[in-house]
Amino acid sequence: MEDLPVVKLQALDKSTARTVTFQAKVGSTIQYGSLFIKTQSCRKAPPLEKPESAAFLQVWEVPIGKEKSEWIFSGWMFASSPALSAMDHPVYDVWVLDCLSDEKENKEAKESKAKEKTADPAALEAVEGDVVEEKQEDGDKNIDDVLNEVTEEAVE
Repeated sequence: MEDLPVVKLQALDKSTARTVTFQAKVGSTIQYGSLFIKTQSCRKAPPLEKPESAAFLQVWEVPIGKEKSEWIFSGWMFASSPALSAMDHPVYDVWVLDCLSDEKENKEAKESKAKEKTADPAALEAVEGDVVEEKQEDGDKNIDDVLNEVTEEAVE
């Protein structure tokens, strides 16, 4: 499995039924409600293997009116099986969605993919017999009418 620097998490506030999706860098601590979530590691299987993302999370809570924190969870969470190693809390649920590369790398990769998908006008030369004219007419046509028109044009 490959170590990646960012974990994508989803959290549920059971009291309001709202879910939030957020990202955290490995080694950072983020706060969600009264919970503090620290990501220690995030690993993802290579593309040729069965898809799996796993993160080692440490979760603790600082209850309102108390100075001392309480451990809620410490262990591996798996994206494909969230119930396998679930965090148990009366108000919040947190689970792993994915492990990601750095945002800058993601942005650059998306931009390069977008450039690859943009067609090169020089590569779009029409080949004889492949040109199809589109006509917009009022009214609906059924498939038989369209086939008859195409057949008549081919005969001419």
